Amino acid sequence: MSETKHDVPAKALRELLDVIDALIAPDGCPWDKEQTPLTLCDYLAEETFELIEGIRSGDPKEAMEELGDVMFILLFMATLYEREGTHTLADSINFSTAKMIRRHPHVFGDKRFDNIGELWDNWEKTKREENKGTARKRVFDSLPSGLPPLLKAYRINSKSARNGFTWESDRDVEEHLRQEWDEWQEAMASGHADDSEREFGDYLFTLVELGRRKGIKANAALDFANQKFLSRFAKMEELAEMRCLDLTSMSLDEMNGLWDEVKNWEKS
Repeated sequence: MSETKHDVPAKALRELLDVIDALIAPDGCPWDKEQTPLTLCDYLAEETFELIEGIRSGDPKEAMEELGDVMFILLFMATLYEREGTHTLADSINFSTAKMIRRHPHVFGDKRFDNIGELWDNWEKTKREENKGTARKRVFDSLPSGLPPLLKAYRINSKSARNGFTWESDRDVEEHLRQEWDEWQEAMASGHADDSEREFGDYLFTLVELGRRKGIKANAALDFANQKFLSRFAKMEELAEMRCLDLTSMSLDEMNGLWDEVKNWEKS
């Protein structure tokens, strides 16, 4: 009998679960045997960031490796929970499967939406129904408190928009952004550091919303900008080394000259 598309990953998952069982067996690894779902949280965060970096780098091999590392931590956590008797890996998977089917009635049922807005309205309505009788009663109760601030700002604006609390048009956001800029400039002129920081935060928050409306995720956009700067600076250092120049002793004009060379090289 030939293998189905699900047979191979199921076999690979079973082999990885067997490795985890061996690691935490009585004669397994001392470090692994001491771990709990709580102690693995930081490793999950670290591996997830490495996966994101691998994906954004455009390197499929690196993304493949990091995806496996994330999967290892997730299965490790699932195994520990199962041994505690709280829930099994199958419980988690079945719960997610049912949730995805429930939240996609246009795929798994006969529901039809005329536009993406109606789809998101139904998504939020379904989530509110799911949260009835739980501690998650309000719109932002499901928002993870540990999200990086830039990503959290995007999620806050997105959830607000899905619940009808947002500016009516992009032009309104742009006008509000100009107002926030003016307020930041006034705070800077006043010399009050705390006010300046708060107004700068308001400006960033509004800028994140304007980007969201244009289909831009601020966290990813800033990460790409960071990587572009680091790449250009590294090339600038290489140029300086090739010409036996000490970058740290160069003037700003001289460094800008190297920077422009790198930019022109990228364009060509």
